Amino acid sequence: QTFHRRQLPKPAVAFSSKEGQQMFREALSNNTMGGFFRLIEQFRTQDEPAFCGLSTLTMALNALNVDPGRTWKGPWRWYHESMLDCCDPIAKVKEEGITWPKFLCLARCNGVHVDAHRARDDDRNLQLFRRFVHEAVRQDIGCHQEEEDEVALKVLLVSYSRRAFGQTGDGHYSPIGGDHKG
Repeated sequence: QTFHRRQLPKPAVAFSSKEGQQMFREALSNNTMGGFFRLIEQFRTQDEPAFCGLSTLTMALNALNVDPGRTWKGPWRWYHESMLDCCDPIAKVKEEGITWPKFLCLARCNGVHVDAHRARDDDRNLQLFRRFVHEAVRQDIGCHQEEEDEVALKVLLVSYSRRAFGQTGDGHYSPIGGDHKG
């Protein structure tokens, strides 16, 4: 069985739908899209089905303006999924995906400060998660040249089960660029 443009199950809303566009306008109006523009500039579709973690981290590293210290192609120092190999070989990630501890390892070995949390099924953790989302989406950050030394972009990356949303597959990674209180 193959798939092409499967319909998103409820409660997901397609970003390009009329409802999705309205939600985007409302979130912009409510100042809850703090990291969106820096992340969307770095958007990439994952090269392999199991590369969601690598693609998410690639987007974040480039949005944070982290210098990889080595070239990607030609003279360009830029992150690409193929460069994230300091914790597991790329071939292994291509076959198995990446675990949360290895994801954190990759972020740290590429020079990023990581404040990692695991969700539990209790109200305290839900409130903590909502606080992290609120802090990430309420940032007033422009492009990296406009950052002030003491106020740099913070990116919230999550790992979750797609099954919980009625989607194909299971484990998935994604950045959170904004929030709509709908």
